[in-house]
Amino acid sequence: MNFDQDKLIDMALAARSNAYTPYSKFKVGASILLKDGTYITGCNVENSSYGLCICAERNALFQMIAKGYTKEDAVAFCIVGQTDEPISPCGACRQVMEELLKPNTPVVLTNLERKVKVMTVAELLPYSFSGDSLK
Repeated sequence: MNFDQDKLIDMALAARSNAYTPYSKFKVGASILLKDGTYITGCNVENSSYGLCICAERNALFQMIAKGYTKEDAVAFCIVGQTDEPISPCGACRQVMEELLKPNTPVVLTNLERKVKVMTVAELLPYSFSGDSLK
């Protein structure tokens, strides 16, 4: 399915503006486009007890699940942050994307200058550990 990459980026940028980052000052936004045209967004939220922080990517993905959507509903995913090159998600977020998105879901990685790199979930986490690994 085709998608409006600029709108996906705009939604992630809007989510980024809500980030709560008093410690790192590193704001990140994420957006997911769903088949029904809905956008779900997330931002990173920090806490003085650092282990309690959540990345924008996981925030958006967990909201997708909480709203009753599944990986079958996701069309595309986007992440934006203030980096020189397109942002790269952390390992924990890559693992969650592997679980909650299909392997061929496009992931738009970008920065504030809208430099873009598009990869699939499978390309972001090759030879991944999945639920199938537990069988």
